[in-house]
Amino acid sequence: MALAVTILEASIIVTLMLVGGEGASSYARDTLFSAVMLILNGILGISMIVGVRKYKEQTFQTKSVTIALVALVAIVVFTLILPNVTTSISGPSYSKPQLIFVTIACLVIYISFIMAQTVRQRHYFLTNSDEHSNTYVSKKEALISLVFLLACLGAVVYLSKKISPLIELSISEANLPKALVGVVISFIILLPEGISAIRAASKNKFQSSINLSLGSAIASIGLSIPTVAILCVWLDIPLVLGIDKKSMVLLALSLFTVMLSLNKGKTNLTYGTVLVMILFAYIYTIIYP
Repeated sequence: MALAVTILEASIIVTLMLVGGEGASSYARDTLFSAVMLILNGILGISMIVGVRKYKEQTFQTKSVTIALVALVAIVVFTLILPNVTTSISGPSYSKPQLIFVTIACLVIYISFIMAQTVRQRHYFLTNSDEHSNTYVSKKEALISLVFLLACLGAVVYLSKKISPLIELSISEANLPKALVGVVISFIILLPEGISAIRAASKNKFQSSINLSLGSAIASIGLSIPTVAILCVWLDIPLVLGIDKKSMVLLALSLFTVMLSLNKGKTNLTYGTVLVMILFAYIYTIIYP
């Protein structure tokens, strides 16, 4: 699923960048930053609110959160903040050698996280029902699911090439900021995982909500940035990654709030409310900077 989302996200980003136009070089940055903000504040925040309203309080394993957040913070700093302070070239961009290093670093961190989530510390990410589940998926069922996933992914990627320019055109005609293109793309891509995370919280499985949310955030940057970077180097497309000061403040606030909200292993209505309000502030300050 992570690979499928990455291919979809990267295809839409590159399609928009190839079309060109003002701000094309920053579409990857805007989309990936929007994805992180939507996941940390929107999906996690709404999942908390839905779960708390139904069950008053939900529990989860803090060790899984620590592993995910360590990986996420490192990748976010490498891709969205560090380009602002490097000096090899002017502007919030990396030189080709720097971009290659960051690509490798993101992939290594992502692989390390996946190993922890699925092999070494797998039990940290399981819910109580998962630990006692005897569900077995045969090789035939897995192969059929993979074939259908690839078929659906191919159709979506094809449609994305048709839809992507329409997204940009619609926002331009409405005289809205170009940065909203990234928000719309991220919303479309993350909608299935967002719905799954919220549904899990409504069934008292907040650990699954965390796994989906933070896992999606790590995959969105840890896999999409390397994919887009390789394509940009190959096709010689300029790539701007560093976010501005306002975005850095909101990103720092989001990460800090998520860390405080998830450090006790229990959810709270206030935590979810604050996260959702940060998301509203992010979107509002795009329209009214």
